[in-house]
Amino acid sequence: MDALIQFFIDWGYIGLFFSAILAGSIIPFSSEVVLTVLVEMGADSTLCLISATLGNTFGGLLCYYLGYLGDMQKIEKWLGIGNEKMDKVERFVRKYGAWMGFFGFLPLVGGAIIVVLGLMRANLHITTFMMILGKFIRYMLLLLALQGVTSLF
Repeated sequence: MDALIQFFIDWGYIGLFFSAILAGSIIPFSSEVVLTVLVEMGADSTLCLISATLGNTFGGLLCYYLGYLGDMQKIEKWLGIGNEKMDKVERFVRKYGAWMGFFGFLPLVGGAIIVVLGLMRANLHITTFMMILGKFIRYMLLLLALQGVTSLF
């Protein structure tokens, strides 16, 4: 895993973009590490924020299309998510629809939420906008926290 992180760091903003795609998809990966290292190395925070947000949103859209093209039983098996957990996520998502795309940034359940939105054929424009918003806010808060921590030293 360290070699993969180093690979993404070596590629700068493009590496951050691709690490964020992985993190936004169903593959467990932490783009926050790449983002943090790049900013600490002097990379432009705004470009990092844009790169990470767009990459993570693209990864989320891959989850959406996985749901859009698949059926629940295959997805549950492939993702290793139990039927009971997916039922809970599905009930919750059905209540609020495409607006739930905002929570696509959440660890563990974020990908499941987006997959369910794809299965439900939720409005793609609203889902995408809400994913961008949620992912942007998450990365912005990370950068602000990082800036606060670095200012202490």
